[in-house]
Amino acid sequence: MTDSTTLLAISGQGVSPYSARGLTQTLEPIAAAASMRRTINGALKDLSRVQFRKYASTISCNDQAAPAIEGVFPGMLLTVDCVAELSYKTVGGSASRTVVASRTDGDYTFYRPRLSMRVVTFNMSQDEYGATVQWSLQLEE
Repeated sequence: MTDSTTLLAISGQGVSPYSARGLTQTLEPIAAAASMRRTINGALKDLSRVQFRKYASTISCNDQAAPAIEGVFPGMLLTVDCVAELSYKTVGGSASRTVVASRTDGDYTFYRPRLSMRVVTFNMSQDEYGATVQWSLQLEE
């Protein structure tokens, strides 16, 4: 069963009902994407390699039910239809990842990417009296 209260989709396990309302997702470059050095004159040079232009993501939530995490362990490969959007200039630009959904606003196209990511870490805690479950999933392409 898929949770119809969220845009998030995760291959395999899916997203259980009432586990992802109020969800937040971050997208940021992986640490290996940055390789910069200064010249003798102080100019900053980019030495990063194109193949390291990948994303890390943290998905976190505080809801009523536990997420579907049985069997999800570090290193596991998941396909994630993101909630977070990327954007590009509509004229002359294009999406760098598979597009799940898109919209335009003025000169820009915003899209939700589908990313193939590995689980880095996962944590969950439950507040019995407050009847809430807090969870966080960290992933990297």
